[in-house]
Amino acid sequence: MPVEQFIILLIVGLGAGVLSGLFGIGGGVIIVPALVLLGFQFKEAVGTSLGALLMPVGIFAVIAYYRAGKLRLSIAVWIALGLIAGGVVGAQIATNLDTSVLERLYGVFLLYTGWRFVEPRKLWREYRSETPTPKEETPAVVDLPWYYLLGVGLGAGVLAGMFGIGGGAVIVPALVGLLKFDQHLAVGTSLAALLLPVGLGSVLIYYNNGDLRLEAATMVALGLLIGALGGARIALGLPAKRVKQMYGVFLIILAWRFILGA
Repeated sequence: MPVEQFIILLIVGLGAGVLSGLFGIGGGVIIVPALVLLGFQFKEAVGTSLGALLMPVGIFAVIAYYRAGKLRLSIAVWIALGLIAGGVVGAQIATNLDTSVLERLYGVFLLYTGWRFVEPRKLWREYRSETPTPKEETPAVVDLPWYYLLGVGLGAGVLAGMFGIGGGAVIVPALVGLLKFDQHLAVGTSLAALLLPVGLGSVLIYYNNGDLRLEAATMVALGLLIGALGGARIALGLPAKRVKQMYGVFLIILAWRFILGA
């Protein structure tokens, strides 16, 4: 592999890592399209993305969130168990079926979730109002049975195995919507759930199918490792409400990628 491509892959990983640390995603939403632009076949890009995410690339970001008290380990463990099983199912679907319809349905889901996170009408009212915005209050965390958390992990795992996205685009909205986490706590817990090699089963399926390039995955993973820490530090320095709005914009952009089949 040429040196230039190694550098490009490292930069791809850095960019994906920053978004990972900011929003609690795996980073695959950046990695997969970038690899396709570099000439990878779609399934090869997904397999290589999952291979990069298999490594503990978010370890430094997870430590940063843990030190800030923005991580629920017991919840992350149940989600991680769901991710393991769901990833295998998603990989099997991806390697055997045309997933274009499901991609578009997922895009609609992301569009709705992103709109809810941004709350543009509320932003407009705040912009037009001269009264200061009330101080943000941290909502009370809701306790849910373990099987709800396992279900969140299963759903995220299926989509991760199909699209190489890591699962955070499902986990974070679920934690905010169902458990009433603030954005920082949801991001930290999502990164902790993704830290374990939850995608091992799906990676093996892509590898056996010849859709995994180990050298490329290693370079991307190195960039992810560095970038995720930077993203975490940026996120922890911002108000949770602002991070949530930024995440909503990110989801809306991502939604159009899936809806348009890009």
